[in-house]
Amino acid sequence: MSKNNPRPDWLTIRLSNNDTQKEVRGCLESLQLGTVCSSARCPNQSECFSKGRATFLLMGPNCTRRCAFCAVDREQPMALDTGEPERVAQAVKQLKLKHAVITSVTRDDLPDGGAQHFVDTVRLVRELNPSVSVEILVPDFAGNIDAWDFSASSLPDVYNHNLETVQRLYATVRPQADYSRSLEQLKFVKDKYPQLKTKSGMMVGLGEEYDELVEAGRDLREAGVDMVTVGQYLSPISSRNLQVQYYMPPEEFTRLEDDLKKMGFLMVAASPFVRSSYNAGEAFVTASSDAATAVLEER
Repeated sequence: MSKNNPRPDWLTIRLSNNDTQKEVRGCLESLQLGTVCSSARCPNQSECFSKGRATFLLMGPNCTRRCAFCAVDREQPMALDTGEPERVAQAVKQLKLKHAVITSVTRDDLPDGGAQHFVDTVRLVRELNPSVSVEILVPDFAGNIDAWDFSASSLPDVYNHNLETVQRLYATVRPQADYSRSLEQLKFVKDKYPQLKTKSGMMVGLGEEYDELVEAGRDLREAGVDMVTVGQYLSPISSRNLQVQYYMPPEEFTRLEDDLKKMGFLMVAASPFVRSSYNAGEAFVTASSDAATAVLEER
């Protein structure tokens, strides 16, 4: 995994612009909803919007954390918008989503980290869209076990919390987070709510070694995680963010995906543009398939 700059050809982004994309943007604007697609400058935004999909970002645009990889704003957080959960439910209905992915900024300023807001959103999405599967991508709630429990008690179909990087790089990449705490959160949820699919995501290109990625994968499996995603880190256009250390070639992603699948995950997606919520509906279907169930029974 040698350093390879500038950005290689396989990381060329193909932009889309169709009526569906315009409808998604119009819906989000009219309902005054944010997305991680826009806030985090996701390279898949154009593709996903063109397919009528979006990942909702709760609790405002400003985060209380200072993660070195993230493009989300770091200003003073806003007061919670109590009408936001209902508007998300309305957007899910308007966009005719089959799988709704709901995430948030990290709100360490709130006593429960925003767990109640997640619970309210899942409940209202389900009330208005009973056939929709729901995935929540949550922060670590500053290690608040009650918040872990309460957020999971909303019984989403998928409980997602991203590990993001390997243990050695945590102090640099996620200085206000903790590698062991994130694993503990995922294990806690899986142990108490075994019917939920648990999921996590990692990035490559921050300076980690291949063996460290494999080790992180083993740690996730030991925590009972069912689904894992791995994608290439692409530095936002900001001096405050970490620079890309290397670009993993597609064949190395394939190798990593194969190595992770051998660990017994129900679903593994590893390729340059994979993100935690990218094609999340298809990932959930894969993890819920008969073949995945057979893997689970063999453990």
